[in-house]
Amino acid sequence: MTYIPTLDMTLFFESIPFVLQGLPYTILISLLSFLFGNIIGLILTTLSMVKIKPLTLLIRFYISFLRGTPGIVLLFILYFGLPIQLHPVVAAIICFSLSSSAFLVEIYRGAIYGVDKGQWEAATALGLPFLKIMQKIILPQAMRLAIPSLGNVAVDILKGSSLAAMITVPDIFQKAKIVGGREFDFLTMYLLVACIYWILCLLINFIQQRLEKRFNQFYQQA
Repeated sequence: MTYIPTLDMTLFFESIPFVLQGLPYTILISLLSFLFGNIIGLILTTLSMVKIKPLTLLIRFYISFLRGTPGIVLLFILYFGLPIQLHPVVAAIICFSLSSSAFLVEIYRGAIYGVDKGQWEAATALGLPFLKIMQKIILPQAMRLAIPSLGNVAVDILKGSSLAAMITVPDIFQKAKIVGGREFDFLTMYLLVACIYWILCLLINFIQQRLEKRFNQFYQQA
């Protein structure tokens, strides 16, 4: 039987409740991956500033390897290649956390170096320890500079989470594939899931803009 692409709007709207059953998985994977990716990114950014050469080289290798490895390859390594069988959701969260952290290190590094050097010099002159300078002075200002890029990473993680369907995670993409295969109408279902991802990305963009406005107002008042 030859597959002839069609657009069935009745199927489009009738399938929304079923496809949205996978939304909690999509949101859970995206949120936790973004959270853990930021934690790893901040830790590695801080360690890279200590100027210990072996540690710096190790961090550079970590960043280079993960930035150069396709997400689907890393996901398959974690799910199919390890001697232990990870839960598919756990494998997906680890994959996207590691992948995103490699980009977040560079984002935070650029934002930190974007802070006025006078802030560093003044804090150092006061005798504040390095970690206290980072926590109280540098990072709050760097976050304002990093927010647009952080929003882009959040969008990339959300869209990339669709790869989790390849290891049986029942997210919105997997649900759309099920209906598409059952009804033999993949065009309609993939357009539906595209619209859902688009709406979620619009929500992330809205949050990003609100955070930018809030940080800018706080910075101007300070």
